[in-house]
Amino acid sequence: MSITILGIESSCDDTSSSVIQDGVMLSNVIASQAVHEAYGGVVPELASRAHQQNIIPVVSEAIKRAGIDKSQIDAVAFTRGPGLMGSLLVGTSFAKGFSAALGIPMIEVNHLQAHVLAHFIKESADDNHAPSFPFLCLLVSGGNSQIIKVNAYNDMEVIGQTIDDAAGEAFDKCAKVMGLGYPGGPVVNRLANEGNPKAFTFSKPHIPGYNYSFSGLKTSFLYTLRDELQKDPDFIEKNKKDLCASLQATVIDILMQKLRMAAKDLNIKEVAVAGGVSANSGLRDAFLDHAKRYGWKVHIPKFSFTTDNAAMVAITGYYKYMDKDFCPMDAAPFSRVQI
Repeated sequence: MSITILGIESSCDDTSSSVIQDGVMLSNVIASQAVHEAYGGVVPELASRAHQQNIIPVVSEAIKRAGIDKSQIDAVAFTRGPGLMGSLLVGTSFAKGFSAALGIPMIEVNHLQAHVLAHFIKESADDNHAPSFPFLCLLVSGGNSQIIKVNAYNDMEVIGQTIDDAAGEAFDKCAKVMGLGYPGGPVVNRLANEGNPKAFTFSKPHIPGYNYSFSGLKTSFLYTLRDELQKDPDFIEKNKKDLCASLQATVIDILMQKLRMAAKDLNIKEVAVAGGVSANSGLRDAFLDHAKRYGWKVHIPKFSFTTDNAAMVAITGYYKYMDKDFCPMDAAPFSRVQI
């Protein structure tokens, strides 16, 4: 008997639905929200309203593209947290209604675990690119920067994490002060490809263990801009590419140094990257470079699986379904949660 899972993701500003059958992705539909660009960041109230408009058409489209009937769905998996409370409520409420209407179980999914398990999404039955356990996963996004030791699908241990800002947040905030718009990460990446990464030096934190900190880097970046703008009002415009390249190189250096340390200490050679910042070309290049230099077997997700998507929720739901790990109808979303 096939196991068919419908996944729903609504933790931030992307409404997404996916159908996975026996671990193979049949569809993955994402509706993004352009409304936030004018505000330079996600506006929670506007995000939840957009989710309400998008959720029914997105789920309908996912089922249609999968070429199945809704009666074939065995369970509905949804993101319970972490995320924006209003956005999570839309996905959770829809999942409850869908579950009750079809008489199928609900499976709650931790958004952070789902990013890690995106590496197990198959696009065909003979797709076998998944990492072997145990492996290390660097989870980097706008809200999270963590090193996770993954022992099994249902056994993950955070061994290092940011004590203040996340890597993606540092990109976005530094991009904002340069007037590059929102989200800043992709713009920084694009400009960095044309700049000199050694043009500017920004401070790197000295945090013990595998933990990260990006607030000092952000302050150092702001002070550099402040001092140079006093000398030349056109400083940002003249040095935009070099600033982006130097910022990106510093962030990647901070991330990789701790990851190298963890891989060496734990003697783990299988290393993966996940989350929105894993779309950054500089970080992807660093992973490939480390594979050559340190003999790592690296796992880099497809671009479509780096951002928030329901396929990663559905694959997590698939593994939880095998363990009969269902959740009650009165499950409430939570805005903050650890792995």
